[in-house]
Amino acid sequence: MAETYRIGLDVGGTKVLGAIFDGERNIVHRLKKKSTEQGAEAENVEQVIINVVEELLDSSGIPLDQITAIASSIPGVIDQNAGVVLFTPNLPWRNYDIGSAMLRRFGVPFFIGNDVNLGVLGEYRFGAARGFRNVVGLFVGTGVGGGLILNGELYTGNKFKAGELGHMTLDPEGPLCGCGKRGCLEAFSSKQGMSAYIRKQVSRGRGSLLAKAVQEGVFKSKKLKKALLAGDAVAMEAVDRACHYLAVATGSLINIFSPDLVLYGGGVVEAVGDTFLEKILREVDDYCMAEIRSTVELKNASLGDDSVLYGALALMEEQA
Repeated sequence: MAETYRIGLDVGGTKVLGAIFDGERNIVHRLKKKSTEQGAEAENVEQVIINVVEELLDSSGIPLDQITAIASSIPGVIDQNAGVVLFTPNLPWRNYDIGSAMLRRFGVPFFIGNDVNLGVLGEYRFGAARGFRNVVGLFVGTGVGGGLILNGELYTGNKFKAGELGHMTLDPEGPLCGCGKRGCLEAFSSKQGMSAYIRKQVSRGRGSLLAKAVQEGVFKSKKLKKALLAGDAVAMEAVDRACHYLAVATGSLINIFSPDLVLYGGGVVEAVGDTFLEKILREVDDYCMAEIRSTVELKNASLGDDSVLYGALALMEEQA
């Protein structure tokens, strides 16, 4: 009998990662990155995702008839049962039936989950959150996503809409967020929020190594790391501001959920090492009750780029 495989996809605001898992949960082939350009049409983003799956199959030599399921993260609000993307701030999808499109193209079961829900689920099942029963996750990338494990189960709320922690309002008169509201955590602490801050400072005549990178979009995480290592003052201010608001948000989340663990992940956190965590730890105690904080651990995710991919695997296993 031929071996069977599953495909996991991590769809972000600017990229798609794909991986093929064997029956032992090992990644046997991966496709590192494909760009999802900001401003692209909905069908174009769909085609990028289809292309990633096709290239995974072509380059691995694994035939489609040995693939038993495909699961993908989506950075936004979804109807998980219907496979429909209801809203995503950083991609051009509104009430978009990606599930039917993928089923038509590949003919195998296709599942979707919110990106950070899957990232936290992946870390809970296979990574840094193993052994913790109550976990709050904050993942920093193009946006800021959240995920919750409560009493040992992924909490998705009514119609799978829970966990949008990046859209908690921290300043109602703050910067405009991609969701259309003002002062969200994402507007301060995401790559988009930091890039907007850097653009504003550059427009005032200040220099930054990231000036060109943020001219029309968002910087790449590796470029942020280089700027920080070079002592770029504007980049450091953007990170300090991002971490301040992450600390404020973390304090509130600690007070609300009293979790065992607050977990930080995403491309930015991974790229800059412990910088974000160290800055958050310096401030977080100012924004939560000491009696609750004393039983909460804060740490970084351990699976890197693979957090969401392993969450997609966990989703497929749960649906099997």
